[in-house]
Amino acid sequence: MPIYTQLPADLEVDVIIAGGGTAGCVVAGRLAQADPNLSVLVIEGGQDNFDNPSVVHPAFFLDHLAPTSKTTIFYPTTKQPQLAGRNPVVPAGGVLGGGSSINFAMYTRAQREDYDAWDTPGWSTEELLPFFKKLETYHGQGDPAVHGFEGPVQISDGGYRAHKATREYINGAVKVGYPFVHDLCDLDSNNAVAPFLRYSSPDGKRQDAAHCYLHPLLRDGKHPNLHVLVETQVVRVLFDENKRARGVEFVPNTSFHSTVAPLKDSTPPQTICARKLVVLSTGAIGTPGVLERSGVGAKDILAKAGIPLVAEVPGVGASYEDHHLVFWPYKTSLDPSETNDAIVTGRIDRTTAIAEKQRRLGWNFVDASVKARPSEQDVAKFDPHLRAAWDRDFASHPQRPLLFFTFVETLLGDPSAVPAGQYVSPAIYTAYPYSRGHVHVTGPRLSDPLDFHLGIFTDAGDVDLKKQVWGYKKHREIMRRTAFYRGEVAASHPKFPAGSRAACVELDVGAAYDPDQAVVADLEYSAADDAAIEQCLRDVIGTCWHSLGTVKMAPLDKNGGVDAKLDVYGVTGLKVVDLSIVPKNVAANTCNTALMIGEKGADIIMRELGLLGE
Repeated sequence: MPIYTQLPADLEVDVIIAGGGTAGCVVAGRLAQADPNLSVLVIEGGQDNFDNPSVVHPAFFLDHLAPTSKTTIFYPTTKQPQLAGRNPVVPAGGVLGGGSSINFAMYTRAQREDYDAWDTPGWSTEELLPFFKKLETYHGQGDPAVHGFEGPVQISDGGYRAHKATREYINGAVKVGYPFVHDLCDLDSNNAVAPFLRYSSPDGKRQDAAHCYLHPLLRDGKHPNLHVLVETQVVRVLFDENKRARGVEFVPNTSFHSTVAPLKDSTPPQTICARKLVVLSTGAIGTPGVLERSGVGAKDILAKAGIPLVAEVPGVGASYEDHHLVFWPYKTSLDPSETNDAIVTGRIDRTTAIAEKQRRLGWNFVDASVKARPSEQDVAKFDPHLRAAWDRDFASHPQRPLLFFTFVETLLGDPSAVPAGQYVSPAIYTAYPYSRGHVHVTGPRLSDPLDFHLGIFTDAGDVDLKKQVWGYKKHREIMRRTAFYRGEVAASHPKFPAGSRAACVELDVGAAYDPDQAVVADLEYSAADDAAIEQCLRDVIGTCWHSLGTVKMAPLDKNGGVDAKLDVYGVTGLKVVDLSIVPKNVAANTCNTALMIGEKGADIIMRELGLLGE
């Protein structure tokens, strides 16, 4: 069945999936496979991703962060006083496959305790493990009891790894106190360092949800029941007099339909009905907007936006969460084959690399990571607010990391601002942030701006900020203990005061550096140094592209938007299946959770439709 850019006039369907992102593709593929008589329509705002070089080759993933990218939605936020008055932009998947088509492709899994903490029947880790296994074909080391080997998503190293850099980074982490393990994705391992795999086939092709779940069905000639409409935006869900979802309104996305005049408020949208079910899967930022434009949300917010109330669900758009991320660039003595700077700076011609099928195209230049907890000595130095949070939420929960340290082997920044060379930009992100934001519509039209408050560093006592201060210091010690370390890129690090013992250094790339001799003790930081780190963090901290929690799976009186069956409160015939339903954060990149939610959501729907036995 072809992919449409305009909907056939005579099309009738049983299930509409509004949003062709990670979870939406999983649901669509599983439903279409389950019953050839069940007609399924996916409506995706972005373009088709099939064989897009920037999608299928993980090494090009930074393309999607370029301001001119057509695969990404860039959501502006309101001014954030606590972030030095900035208006950070939050990117999200804007192409078929959603975030799985454009992300770092890092295969990371959460902790067993994370899903158990959701405290929702049917959603404990043991109950979800079959879905985690069902989605993957795992090619790594680790306990086979917790991995899958027959799923649509290949998990491997993509055929390329920077072995020297990975080995040195792991050595540095071990010296700081994080032991080596083979698999940090077994749902239990923590406070350790490991090499990381990626969502990549062994021959280096990205394993996004569209290529894994949809495209095979669209091209095998056996699934005429699967329909995919791209370059089309869902405006709202339509309800009948009994508050049952009967279909959706949609409009062409004028970013791609060059022959369509810019939409005016009077332009009538098209509609299509669903005989059985409507599923929202437009993401943690997009889904609240569709619901609110449909009349489902907080009464006062809808009234202010001029939208008639259908169902009062105050939790819609509230409790926005994201992991808080910052990259800290370092100069290195690594060989050009050990970083991706040659691709980022254009020293390698892409056309030639693709024609030659160079193995490094399957590399996402993220080869190792640490799930990090502080030592007892570190905890003893915590300020009272951070110490209280640690004692309450972490001390008796050894599975919970405080932060993630991720080794990124490229310069994330302006290459013209530094001398030519090889750089790495390790990332630090907060595993369980306390800060919350919100995302709400301000009117009934797609053109009305969002009220999107990011919320980073708004928690009481600045605990999230202080976690990052500790992380900066601890991770800097890992880097100082690697043989390739040649100093910090000072322009992207804190502006330490004159005479600081923690000042950034710049070493000669060609000079010898023995970390065992050069590092005799950890750096010492003064109160002024801490203030410099805090200010730098406020200046640079941003999204980890892990938006979630805006239509939580929780009781209605606890700010929930959906129940354990993913049904939206106050209406019928409408489910949400995406990261917006996550009730509590997870210590991992969120793609794995999104894939699982798609598998679990498809299972729920198939059982309700009588396509699976009990």
